[in-house]
Amino acid sequence: MRRHIDFERLHNFRDLGGYRTSDGRTVRWGRLYRSDSLAKLQGADWDRFHALDIRTVIDLRYPWEIEAKGRVPEAEGLAYVNLSVEHRPYDQAEIDPGLDPWRFLADRYAEVAIDGAGELHQALETIASESAPQVFHCASGKDRTGLLAGLVLSLLGVDEDDIVADFALTELATDRLIADWKAAHPDRPLNWPGYGRAPEEIMRLFLADLTATYGSVHDYAVKQLGVDAPSSPGCVRNCWTERPVPPPTDLDAVAQPPSAA
Repeated sequence: MRRHIDFERLHNFRDLGGYRTSDGRTVRWGRLYRSDSLAKLQGADWDRFHALDIRTVIDLRYPWEIEAKGRVPEAEGLAYVNLSVEHRPYDQAEIDPGLDPWRFLADRYAEVAIDGAGELHQALETIASESAPQVFHCASGKDRTGLLAGLVLSLLGVDEDDIVADFALTELATDRLIADWKAAHPDRPLNWPGYGRAPEEIMRLFLADLTATYGSVHDYAVKQLGVDAPSSPGCVRNCWTERPVPPPTDLDAVAQPPSAA
């Protein structure tokens, strides 16, 4: 299976499947995707998206972003949910270059984890409510999307090394994200050299902060997000993971009845 799915106008569309969990299961391929803004879908990109049979889109952007940039096209059978998880907007192009950039972003994630608890709870409820393919996205598919992906994979029992490595895959899209920003702001300088970057350190800091404050990501989900049965880690794990099928053995072959001549 392929983690990156190629689109002409989308730069950061990925399948979250294939990661192993602590109980020996595997996150299902083709069920949960993460992306940059789906408002850019059109033409052949829309056909490619439609072929994935996605049934639910979770848009993590501010309503004013959606008003300015648009949303995923409406289509029969496609549910759309807007859950603006970030409550304190900031301009990444204007971050002080003198700050520790990864600590700064991890602190912004920590704000979202508190301010956006209600929306994150709803996002987990939505993800856990059905097993049909879903996608969640923000503008670049990096910060808000990366935060939710980190929470989901953590609750599924995926190892932290895999979670931070998945987060850092956005680095493959950095150049295109920068190009998009410059095209949209031809008269503005890009003052922050870390724009579009997603090194592993950001997610490691964020997960460490949750563990230091709550004891674990699971305890954060219970204590801060108030998850209950529909979005509990056990339910999410059953919906979105599967046990690997063992290869056939010689005993299996012996157990098969002889075929009719």
